[in-house]
Amino acid sequence: METYELTARYDARKSFYGKAKIVENNNILTLFSYGTKVAEIDTIKNTAKIFNAQSQTTLRHIKEFFNQSGFRADNKQQMLNDYWAD
Repeated sequence: METYELTARYDARKSFYGKAKIVENNNILTLFSYGTKVAEIDTIKNTAKIFNAQSQTTLRHIKEFFNQSGFRADNKQQMLNDYWAD
């Protein structure tokens, strides 16, 4: 298991200042925003899920995470429609 900070590549901000972390375990990438599990990517199945998207900042983290992983992340509504975990 490896943990690292989400970097800002597509976002206008220079950094997320340690508020967004990715935990890589086997083939699952899990995004934590402010310590809360908010999204997950299965790199084998090539699927993405959103578990929590309550704040604007968390949405920025998720959008960056998905963009860096090759998933479409245009806006909140599109992301929730495509990736919300039921």
